[in-house]
Amino acid sequence: MLLKDKIAVVYGAGGAIGGAVAQAFAAEGATVFATGRRYAPVELVTKEIVAAGGSAEATELDALDGQAVEAHLRTVVERAGRVDISFNAVGLPDAPILGTPMAELDVETFLQPVTDYARAYFQTATAAARQMLPKGSGVIMTVTALPARSGSTLNGGYGPAAAAKEALTRDLSAELAPHGIRVVGLRPHGLPETPSLREVFEAKAPALGLSWEQFQDYLAGTNHARRTMKLREVADLAVFMASDRASGMTGTNVNLSMGRLDD
Repeated sequence: MLLKDKIAVVYGAGGAIGGAVAQAFAAEGATVFATGRRYAPVELVTKEIVAAGGSAEATELDALDGQAVEAHLRTVVERAGRVDISFNAVGLPDAPILGTPMAELDVETFLQPVTDYARAYFQTATAAARQMLPKGSGVIMTVTALPARSGSTLNGGYGPAAAAKEALTRDLSAELAPHGIRVVGLRPHGLPETPSLREVFEAKAPALGLSWEQFQDYLAGTNHARRTMKLREVADLAVFMASDRASGMTGTNVNLSMGRLDD
């Protein structure tokens, strides 16, 4: 098992990516403390983990609440002795920020995802760092998206938000890697299994003039493999990046676009 006896905290575990990663971590031997803004979907994930023989606990937690993040991590460390992995898969409602041309957006709507995504990642990452520094080891991770590196339309401030998270990953690594803490990001693209991609499609559908099936075909046609990525592929890569076998990887955002984006 790649993560045997590791202690992992997953933020946004009630979402598609966070839930898949939480289950993959547990399947590889980690004890998972799963959190999310709504308790019910997080509890469902933990029940599935326990039913499969893993160890997991659900907590309702808003990652935008820094005090709550700190208090939860202190509880984790008091009970488990440490935290080895912090994985931020926090998602925010997409509908208000999608589908409107930049020139028609007000500045508050544009800045909301930039501020909220950066805040949630900064708070979970730095809270984890404060717990990891005394023992000199740990892995801090997050998820971004293709608009961080490639121009896109009708995404409001989502691209700048993803780019901010990627810059934060590099800066955190520069400070923390000398102390034994790795910081990495995952950048997948086009996951039809996730409700968030369906939200993106529905917001942009009038402008695109495509059906859901045509939209998926379009995504598949833009990468080397000519197919869309599976959620399980993202979760499996997250396991590897969180494991000691990826000890040489820090300060980077892993390109999971299947060739859609050139390095």
